[in-house]
Amino acid sequence: MAEGDPGRKLSPSDSRETALAFISTLGADARLPAAADLPDAHSALVRAILSSTVVSASPDPRVSCTITVSPAVTNSYNTLHGGAVAAVAEAVGMACARAAAGDKEMFLGELSTAYLAAARLHGR
Repeated sequence: MAEGDPGRKLSPSDSRETALAFISTLGADARLPAAADLPDAHSALVRAILSSTVVSASPDPRVSCTITVSPAVTNSYNTLHGGAVAAVAEAVGMACARAAAGDKEMFLGELSTAYLAAARLHGR
């Protein structure tokens, strides 16, 4: 297929090759580090971007959170990745639930996220 020929219809094999090349550029064929297989890997990843020093619970109970967008959690537009937004929302939601109900075993059954604007890398 000629580069820059958007009007040309791809054959099924060309389409497959193009899709696989795109997926490969995203890193889908990269191996994850061994730490990713640990039971608490997701929580550790979220804690790494959400410092416990910026989450506070008051007697009311009330939980507030501020994060700085770092390169580790940005997408190709240099904005906070939507999955990171949802992960932070889940972590803060669980902190709210635990502040109100105590440190009990619980889980989030459903989370819906609506994006109003992008959070830029380092606030730019």
